[in-house]
Amino acid sequence: MSESLSLASEKSGLPPGSLVHVGEVHSNENIITVLDYNKSVLTKQTIKTIEELLPFKNTDTVTWVIIDGLQDVSIIDAIGRYFDIHALVLEDILNTHQRPKFEEFDDYLYIVIKALALEEGEFNIEYEQISLLLLDKFVFTFKEKPDQIFAPIITRLNNDKSQVRNLSTDYLTYVIMDTIVDKYFALQDAFDELIEDVEDQLLANPSYQTLSTIQKIKRELIFLRRTVSPLRELLAAIQRSESTLLKTHTKRYFGDVYDHSIRIIEAMESYRDLIAGMLDIYLSSVSNKMNETMKVLTIFSSIFIPLTFIAGVYGMNFEHMPELQWKWGYPTLWVVFIAISAFLLRFFKKKDWL
Repeated sequence: MSESLSLASEKSGLPPGSLVHVGEVHSNENIITVLDYNKSVLTKQTIKTIEELLPFKNTDTVTWVIIDGLQDVSIIDAIGRYFDIHALVLEDILNTHQRPKFEEFDDYLYIVIKALALEEGEFNIEYEQISLLLLDKFVFTFKEKPDQIFAPIITRLNNDKSQVRNLSTDYLTYVIMDTIVDKYFALQDAFDELIEDVEDQLLANPSYQTLSTIQKIKRELIFLRRTVSPLRELLAAIQRSESTLLKTHTKRYFGDVYDHSIRIIEAMESYRDLIAGMLDIYLSSVSNKMNETMKVLTIFSSIFIPLTFIAGVYGMNFEHMPELQWKWGYPTLWVVFIAISAFLLRFFKKKDWL
């Protein structure tokens, strides 16, 4: 067990191929789950060491190895030694800050993809890097922590009539990627609902909380774009690949995942435009609200300007001001005040300023 690093920059100075875990450290222990199957047989077991996988090399079954947790570097190192995986690939598996990508080698294929999920109760997106190694008889999946993302696939494997049971490792890889990408649609639905709520707030009563929500969505979209956009290149590379590990009929299935990823990417791009428009609407709403406030204050100021002028004139300390001696001077002045106010209010209303 080696110490984990939080940031990729902390690896600066280490030689290429250094096996150091980079990413969030989870409290769960490393779990190695093995599902071995063919048309007629399915076995599931948990193993402690990679050496226990060696007997599966001599079978005619498909072996799916799920590794939950990347803190134990010795597991990754053992996979590299026993299955002849390049050191740089092992290094990338341990570095959870990788960009989604596809790399082709003579005896295996390496794929990096990001799994996305919403935290319960609030709009926070969890990102998890999932690495796949596709070999002739084995599929390795490396996950950062235990979760239920592959539960639907395991359920399908329990059905002996399932197409997964009848095909090889490339089809299993497709099913894994398809399951991960399908989770993006749940995230898309959450974005749709949140953006609709924010739009309603913008039209009804925009507040500082509304602006905070818009900024949060904008920030998440930046990370999402960085995560989802490379899928187009990744899946296109898989379809162009001439590797014997990818059968022609399976590439058609990867084309379906490609179509899904395009839909997600286009949705993310549209959300960016919507958020930009919502920021403009927020600023316009705040400006209009300020203008309405200023209009009311201006109207009151306009009413009191002539009143203040009259009060100022009669507040001067001149000795010979005849109105000061009038018996009805004070009531008359109030009549003038009221008349001026009524006239101005009627004038402003006629102009639609009120």
